[in-house]
This record gives sequence, structure tokens and C-alpha cells, in this order.
Amino acid sequence: MNISKKKTYVIVSILACAITAGMFAHDALNSSDIKYESCELPRHIIDSYVTVNGGGFIQGANGVYPEEGPPQKVYVSPFKLQVTEVTNQQFAEFVAQTGYITEAESGIGSAQFSESQTPWQAGSWWRLNEAATWKTPNGEGSSIDGRDLYPVVHVTLNDARAYAQWAGGRIPNEIEWEYAASLGLFDPLVPESGMQAPDGRLRANIWTGSFPDNNTQEDGFAGTAPVGCFEPSRIGAYDMIGNVWEWTESQYGEATPRFTIKGGSFLCSQNYCRRYRASARQGMEQNFSTVHLGFRIVKDI
Repeated sequence: MNISKKKTYVIVSILACAITAGMFAHDALNSSDIKYESCELPRHIIDSYVTVNGGGFIQGANGVYPEEGPPQKVYVSPFKLQVTEVTNQQFAEFVAQTGYITEAESGIGSAQFSESQTPWQAGSWWRLNEAATWKTPNGEGSSIDGRDLYPVVHVTLNDARAYAQWAGGRIPNEIEWEYAASLGLFDPLVPESGMQAPDGRLRANIWTGSFPDNNTQEDGFAGTAPVGCFEPSRIGAYDMIGNVWEWTESQYGEATPRFTIKGGSFLCSQNYCRRYRASARQGMEQNFSTVHLGFRIVKDI
């Protein structure tokens, strides 16, 4: 596929995915992220893995949207899960050692949000930014300086696979990811307990306020947050819910060449796109990237 045709295909894909997932936001990336000292996890924790013991669970339990079912009991072998999402610093080390060039850098760019004068037209909020890459996350003139501990974004599944191979791991499949997220819930009977405590305290980076017109930033962030700014799950993993979507190796449906992404992002809200749950899922083309999609890796035991 030539570049011009690919760009057209990508723009259509953005709109299709956005409309089904409710992934629109009001210029979130043009606001300054608030940084806290407590977010600065030690490097040895960021580089660590938690052992996820094997067992059975109900995949697709307590679904909200049609694509989240039907529930089925599955069994999972044990594996090791990266404690945080892959950071800019980690990805930069991979690039420095291998010379790897991401697909967004090869000419097609990546999906970006921008303020719209017609917010009632959902598609007008999306644009394909040719200058948006993992090291220029907000496009031309931006950089990751001071953002070492933020999750890397604008990476495709192919990019994530390349990193995982270099790091001695792999991308989890959807069942493994959902199993780990389910085990980490603070209350297994409350699907949204990974996002919010009973007293209303936020446990994840989501869109707070009325989406999409008012982002109150009650969680401290307008866009992405550094990894580890919120309490770890019950199994010791950070940011399984919210912050950025995460790639999996499982195909999304049979009719289109898409792969499943999990966990929701900082654009999910209580009044729109309630995909900050373990069973929530969405599809994305493997050679496409966005500003709110990252990944973590797993290792076999």
C-alpha cells in the first residue's frame, strides 16, 4: 500500500475506532500535565516483573458493551507481568541500542487529538499528525525531555513486538492481560474498583468531569501520567486501568485485521467510554498508533 492510500485508510480507521470506543477528548494534550514527586518510581521497580500464578477466571464478566461478552471460563498458565507500562526511557534505550525506527516515524505519523470548533462533530477532533512520534508526542516542536517516566505512546503493535523481543519478553494475549487485571481488582465484585475506591478516591488516570467539555483534572493530570502515580493493583501492577490503552496479541474479531487493546485511557470517563474495566476491549490495526496507546510486556515461566 502506498503512503497516500495508507494515510487515507488510517484516517478512516481513526474515525471508525473513535466512534465505537468513545475515545474523543477536548484538546487534552495541549494542557500541561501535573507532575508529583511521588510518581517517580525507582528504576528497579519499573524494570521489575510480578509473577501471575496460573488459574481460572471468567473472561468477559460484567460486560457493559456488546463486544465484551459472552462470559466464559478460561484457564491461564503462570507468567511474569511487567509492573508498569513501558516508559519513554526504556524505549529510548531500546532505540539507542538497535537503531529501531517506529512506523510513525517512517512517514505516516500517528493519531492526535486537537481542539475542535465543532465539538458536536466527533470526527473533527481527530487528526493524523505526521510529526507525532514516540519522541515527539505532541507533534512538531515537542519532545520527551523531562518525560522519561511517562508511558511511551505512538507505538504500533509491530513496534511493541520489536521492543518485547529485544527485552526478552513478548506482548501478552488478551486472556493473560484480563486475567492479571482481574486478579488485581480491589473488589472482585465491583468491576470499576480498579478505577475508583468506595469513597470516591481515584485509583487510575481517567477523564474527570463532564466529558468532553470539562476536564476537572481531579486526578492531577490532563493527559498521560508518569507510570506509578496511582496505587498498585492487588497483584502489584501499576496502571493496568487508565492512563494509556495497552496492546495485546489477540485478534479483535474475524472480519478485520485488528488486534485487541485493553485497559482504557486518560480519555475514558464515567459519562462516556466506560472502558476502565478489566473486561473492556477495543480493536486497533497492528500498524497504527495513537497518543493514548502504549504497552507492557510479559515473560514466560
